[in-house]
Amino acid sequence: MPEQLELLPPPPLCATWPSTGTFAAEVLSRLLRGERLTQPSFGPERGWRLAAYVFELQTLGWSIVSTPVRTPGRARAIAEYSLSAPTIRAARRMRGKRNGAAS
Repeated sequence: MPEQLELLPPPPLCATWPSTGTFAAEVLSRLLRGERLTQPSFGPERGWRLAAYVFELQTLGWSIVSTPVRTPGRARAIAEYSLSAPTIRAARRMRGKRNGAAS
């Protein structure tokens, strides 16, 4: 599905990075690489708490998109989580400033 055009520019990204080494940090890292995550793709060895890690990231200010998707063998749609391309670009700029690199 193409991304919807906006009438006004999006507000600047004002999010906090999760603590290093946490599942929330792993989820954010994967989303920043452009992955679209569902609970099955996140992996059962990490527990069945992907929605909780996404919620934690949202409380830290990350605009995570949740899209219902149908998967084989399931009667109901499940959530697929992603970040928009503008959010990924803004996060990369923000990370560069945090690490002292030029943007």
